[in-house]
Amino acid sequence: MAISRCKPIIYSWPRLLRVSSTKRTGATVQRKTMRVAGLAVTALLGGTLAACGGGGGGDEASDTLRVTLANHVWTDTIIEAIPEFEEETGLTVELTQLGEDQLSAQYNVQLNAGTDEIDVMMYRPLQEGKLFAQNGYLADLTERVESNPEWEWSDFQSGPVDSTTFEDKVVGVPTITEREVLYYRTDLLEAAGLEVPETLEELEAAAKQISEENPDVAGFVARTGKSPAVTQFSSFLYSFGGDFIDEEGNSAIASPEAKEAYDYYGRMINEYGPENVSTDMSWPEAMAIFTQGGAAFYTEADSLYQNATDPANSQVAENVGFAPLPAGPAGSKPYNVPSWGLGINEASKNQDNAWKFLEWATSKEMVLEIQQAGVPGPRTSVWADPEGTATYPEDLVAAIEASAENGVGYDRPLVINVAEAREVVGDPIVIGITGGDVDAAADAASESFQAFLDDERE
Repeated sequence: MAISRCKPIIYSWPRLLRVSSTKRTGATVQRKTMRVAGLAVTALLGGTLAACGGGGGGDEASDTLRVTLANHVWTDTIIEAIPEFEEETGLTVELTQLGEDQLSAQYNVQLNAGTDEIDVMMYRPLQEGKLFAQNGYLADLTERVESNPEWEWSDFQSGPVDSTTFEDKVVGVPTITEREVLYYRTDLLEAAGLEVPETLEELEAAAKQISEENPDVAGFVARTGKSPAVTQFSSFLYSFGGDFIDEEGNSAIASPEAKEAYDYYGRMINEYGPENVSTDMSWPEAMAIFTQGGAAFYTEADSLYQNATDPANSQVAENVGFAPLPAGPAGSKPYNVPSWGLGINEASKNQDNAWKFLEWATSKEMVLEIQQAGVPGPRTSVWADPEGTATYPEDLVAAIEASAENGVGYDRPLVINVAEAREVVGDPIVIGITGGDVDAAADAASESFQAFLDDERE
């Protein structure tokens, strides 16, 4: 038997999930609960995907919409509401839900093969957005986002919008956003007689004082791993007036501003960080130090705030405060980015119905509901709505609003091979943390990064 293409092998979880469907009438919200057989997931066999793309498939304007989403709290809320979407549109959603690594593996195989068996795709704009857009995997949504004034594309924050735009074409809609903010211990600042730092100079002075007055407490902690630290370092880089790539598309990481930022970030951890600090920490390790009472200041994504404020996880939950990233010589310029977005597969034959799903999943009502569940959204109106911020600490809301206004729409180099680029530009961070020669490290890294950029342009 000749087989022209492979279809995904779909399995259902061997349990029933309770799915809550929401129906809104004016200001009234009514919910009904139904039982469904579970979520469909794409099987991975022996480390190789059991699905492969290629060929056509599916009628135009099919009533079955194939949606691929990542495992995330955002996804959990969407899944609960999908029955509402199906009822309103008459469509049937065939859902594939995968972890990040599995999701990337599926996309690498199926999109490269030109599959039309994915209609809606959840993706990471800053990690794979440029690759997907350049390869033509993402449909141009420019006309669609302007076609519904009630949905209001202009309501989306500019930083996340920039990250889902490629060569002046909108290729995705932001769903989940995050910014870098300052986490701090209110009790330690009060005991030291200090105000919340508003500049990086003040932050260093406060970290120094607290670490000297409290031998068992670090003044500052942050990510230290070469690649994981890049995203958090980016806000320091911008606030010192630097960037990863200059306006001509060349490496900028050996500029005086970049070297100052590398030196500052490394010095803060080297001189005021935890003793014997590891140089491979990502956010879980750095967060653990802060939540166990081991540090006075911590810079991190706002989306992780519940790890610090939940008494079940944090020993300092009652003494955690939030503030905007302190200003550097160029001001306070934290990143304001979409960690995830929704796009439409360019090869899909069901793009009109796929757009209906995007409009619904990113509507003001859905963004509000998801943000109330603790997932920061991209809509300005939701952040301005008291209902949209009611579940967040007041000082965190203020920090987020300031960061959204001043934020930069990317937190890593905007290249195709992001993982390799992060390793290159992250090297001077580790050198600084370990007390090495930052100037020499930045020069060496810049030479390697320039070669990397030249290779990508060829």
